[in-house]
Amino acid sequence: MSWLKRFLRFGFERAEALLDRAFGPSWNPLHNLGALGFFYYWIVAVSGVYLYIFFDTGTTEAYDSIEYMTHDQWYLAGVMRSFHRYASDGVVLFMAVHMLREFSLDRYRGVHWFTWVTGIPVLGFVFIAGITGYWLVWDKLAQYVAIASTEWFDWLPIFGELISRNFMTPESLDDRFFTLLVFMHIVVPLFLLLVLWIHLQRVSRPKINPPRGLAIGTFLMLLALSLVKPATSHGPADLTTVAAVVRLDWFYLGLYPLLDYWSNGAVWGVMTVLTVLLAALPWMPPMRRAAPAVVDLAHCNGCTWCAEDCPYTAISMERRSDGLPFDSEAVVDPDLCVICGICVGSCPSATPFRRTGLLSTGIDMPDRPLDALRKSIDEAGRMPAEGNRVIVFGCASGPDIAHLGLAGVSAIALPCVAQLPPSFIDYALSRGKADGVVLTGCREGACSYRFGLGWTIERIERTRDPRLRGRVARERIACLWLGIGGTRQLAREIDAFASGLEPLQLGHKQTGPPPAPTTAVSLEKAGGDD
Repeated sequence: MSWLKRFLRFGFERAEALLDRAFGPSWNPLHNLGALGFFYYWIVAVSGVYLYIFFDTGTTEAYDSIEYMTHDQWYLAGVMRSFHRYASDGVVLFMAVHMLREFSLDRYRGVHWFTWVTGIPVLGFVFIAGITGYWLVWDKLAQYVAIASTEWFDWLPIFGELISRNFMTPESLDDRFFTLLVFMHIVVPLFLLLVLWIHLQRVSRPKINPPRGLAIGTFLMLLALSLVKPATSHGPADLTTVAAVVRLDWFYLGLYPLLDYWSNGAVWGVMTVLTVLLAALPWMPPMRRAAPAVVDLAHCNGCTWCAEDCPYTAISMERRSDGLPFDSEAVVDPDLCVICGICVGSCPSATPFRRTGLLSTGIDMPDRPLDALRKSIDEAGRMPAEGNRVIVFGCASGPDIAHLGLAGVSAIALPCVAQLPPSFIDYALSRGKADGVVLTGCREGACSYRFGLGWTIERIERTRDPRLRGRVARERIACLWLGIGGTRQLAREIDAFASGLEPLQLGHKQTGPPPAPTTAVSLEKAGGDD
């Protein structure tokens, strides 16, 4: 399955790069899939309320009222119908792409299991709401969907009588059927909203509103589509004939051709297997997990920075328990910790300038401690080089920094580049370990750990604590957010960056044999977490 994730990740990286150039990272639709899904949900809800005003329930009135809205009041109700249709398709599209992207980013294991599993009923409610909406039109497509659906459900031994018999003749169908459909079509989206609320309970700072420009742009796109290609009906349903040719909405009705070629039992089997597979994905091998973050109260002053920066609310601040004169202490919930290390990078006590033998900090990763990071920087500083020396800090979801093949360049891998405290950059430059520092990782707006890249940028730009010290020359730091497919570009950018650096004036500069090729040091323990 790892090959599938790599393939999807590569495809998303390429698509994100194109959309970044077109819209910029903040307006990139792939960075706002969940928010766009919510936005389209509200478009569906508002347009649905308007359509309900003019809709009549009845075996003939339903179709007639839809036709009135489509043709006689095309300028408003007709546009609203098209909005309702295309926004509903958009919800399915954003939902499907969002799920694939989360899968490619491996954001369905560990702490992510709850969000992933609660997303499965969201799928079900969306499709139920959409399919019942097609029934309400009561045209030939609705007739086909109704008969195929009821025959499919009749295969289950849970009904006393065949429900498909209600569509045997025109006399077998009455107005109460449409009243029930309207009720379902209203209640199901309300349940969907409840499930979405549950879905977001373990998501810190969920993004449910897209950027205003992106929202306006997609709204205008829907308006243009509604005017150019308005939604229309088939002919009226006629239970005395068979609907032979229909135009399917493949977003919602893609399953129905299978019912024409496969047995109902086979389709139920496929749907059951797919549902179970989706629900079981978070617990399927490989199951690897490193140790979660650990708080050292001897060095924790209760500043709250780690709790504020944690992307998954895995850290809470509680009353002090060790008697030290601070109001609170950080407490890590190991079940919510994703082992990203962002909290370590936010700790003010994470300074490498201490002269003690073992570097201890208020919060640290047992399998990837800051002491090992300092030793990696020291090791890089001892590397002989004739030209400028550069240390590259990169995350696991960014370019492959281990195979850059550049002279005088040392590479240090982190689970997330936000694990790097700004003081370590100061340490590398002020102690002569390097002439320049490069930070690289996920594409901007597409951080695998949601906020890690953003927090890093703000710390380097000195707008978020802990901030890069003012004495550090900003021109000696290059931030290259190129994503997993940007290794070649990264090598070119580093080469140009190193060539343009002025040597640091720190007294004696190391000399020695010709520059060694890139040295890669990884803080990721073998068999780390997913």
